[in-house]
Amino acid sequence: MPTSSKFRHFFLHLDHPKRRFNPPKALMTKEVALNVLGEPLVPCSFDPLTGFFRDGCCKTDDNDIGRHLVCAIVTKAFLQFSLEKGNDLITPKPEYQFPGLVAGDQWCLCINRWAEALAANCAPQIKLESTHINALKTVSLETLKQFAVVE
Repeated sequence: MPTSSKFRHFFLHLDHPKRRFNPPKALMTKEVALNVLGEPLVPCSFDPLTGFFRDGCCKTDDNDIGRHLVCAIVTKAFLQFSLEKGNDLITPKPEYQFPGLVAGDQWCLCINRWAEALAANCAPQIKLESTHINALKTVSLETLKQFAVVE
């Protein structure tokens, strides 16, 4: 068989319907994530790189058990509170692409931890435009607005 025939056969083989890559529809559709104001979600932070998906946004899916929904500007008091609750956000953990946080960093927090901090009077301020709409399943918009950063 001449070389060109071999290549033609190879490419015809790849083009066979049973061998084509057909990604699931979920990968093909890009759903726009919304913030608590009902608008498209704005990135929270790229430095440090935050988000469950480490894409800078407080987006979520069913794999995000902690529900990292709140874009917060962490404080020293909150970082200490989180450490006392067993979640060390200060120490870098490179194996998880986690740089360690300092006061003033913006970070996607778990909604339940933010609510616990609220009850303990150490909830950090948040960016409403970068906080996922699903946060409203746990905390009211009125409460979130009380902690909103005004820029």
